[in-house]
Amino acid sequence: MQYHLILTERCNLSCAYCGGTRHIEGLPLDPSYSIQELKTFILGDPEPVIGFYGGEPTLALGLMEEVMDIIPAKAFTLQTNGTLLTEISDKNLHGLHSILISIDGGREVTDYNRGGGTYEDVLRNVRDVRSRGFEGDLVARMAFSDHGDIYRDVIHLLQLSDPYFDHVHWQLDVFWSDLEQRPHVENWLEGYDDGIMRLIDHFHESLQEGVVPGMVPFIPLLRSLLTGEPTPHIRCGAGATSFTVMTNGRIEACPISPELKFNHISNLQTGNPMTLKNSIDMLSPCTECNYLWVCGGRCLFVNMTKFWGEELFERVCHTTKSMIRGLEGITPKVKALIEEGVINIDYFDYPEINNGCEIIP
Repeated sequence: MQYHLILTERCNLSCAYCGGTRHIEGLPLDPSYSIQELKTFILGDPEPVIGFYGGEPTLALGLMEEVMDIIPAKAFTLQTNGTLLTEISDKNLHGLHSILISIDGGREVTDYNRGGGTYEDVLRNVRDVRSRGFEGDLVARMAFSDHGDIYRDVIHLLQLSDPYFDHVHWQLDVFWSDLEQRPHVENWLEGYDDGIMRLIDHFHESLQEGVVPGMVPFIPLLRSLLTGEPTPHIRCGAGATSFTVMTNGRIEACPISPELKFNHISNLQTGNPMTLKNSIDMLSPCTECNYLWVCGGRCLFVNMTKFWGEELFERVCHTTKSMIRGLEGITPKVKALIEEGVINIDYFDYPEINNGCEIIP
């Protein structure tokens, strides 16, 4: 299974959509449990994937390196804002399977959301990682917000060459903001839907040339559509095969909502990894949706809370359905390309492990 390990709640940025260091009653900023308690718990899983998470996890590099040194895992991943990548030792850098780096597109949108100079800082540090021979998966992880253009921003990141990203993944800025209070939400989402259709066209055109662009949401969804094999659970794995170790040692389904009781599952001291699997089931309306087999339920947090009310819930889910329908439209053509030997279906086996990409934006 996969474990988001919150190394610290501290952050050295204050982005427009999340605000920086998270202060939640009952959660210390830094872990209060011992490394031995963590090791004992993780050893209960024969194939753990540990994802370093925060806050900004590179503010706790000492703990990250200690975990990598003494706790065996199938793989280690890192989600980071990219500002301190150069501080990671070569040994630990090469011990990472995947690095997800927050960058929202080009300079203008990234710096607007994340602070002036962030875009150049991140690219300089990614260049350093490449120069040190990192051969794992480098993922540009976008937050798509009011100032984004999904087509422009994804294409920009995929077309970077020095440095380059292997994949681009994005999440809609609908979790961290009061969606119902934002003006022009419908116009924003309409623009997003239109941009997704343009990206699907671009994706198909590249497939015809034998190239599979690294657009994370499209790749595994297309595999399901090509094979007819349903996803066994929510794509991110929250509450099914993916869990979070909070700084107080509590085990939760999802890292983004530690204040909500549905999310609390166990703890390091008394929990057993092998009893966690499939702890939380999706609720209606996702369970009645015709696209559940492809989508998996989109987001456990949103499904459980429905904070925005039924109308906005349905509108945001429409973005997922629209994306799936767009991919359905090219599925027969992609099958033909596979039969002709232009591409191989194995190209759609992504991600190899749960690397922290939620898949559904």
